[in-house]
Amino acid sequence: MRVTSEYAVTVNGETRNFSPGTTLAGVVASLGLDPERLAIELNREIVRRPLWDTTTFEAGAEIEIVQFVGGG
Repeated sequence: MRVTSEYAVTVNGETRNFSPGTTLAGVVASLGLDPERLAIELNREIVRRPLWDTTTFEAGAEIEIVQFVGGG
């Protein structure tokens, strides 16, 4: 029997695995996204950017990341 140290969460509707203690900033980094152009919702609650470095989540969490796109 294999024991995993990761758990599944949903990011923008897709299941992904992260280690316990991963922060929202860690999720952004792992996805290679520019944090300056994002908004994050954790379990249907918007999380302010200054809290991303300290906000962790549990297995089964739902994370929605919205990327702002400029243009005209």
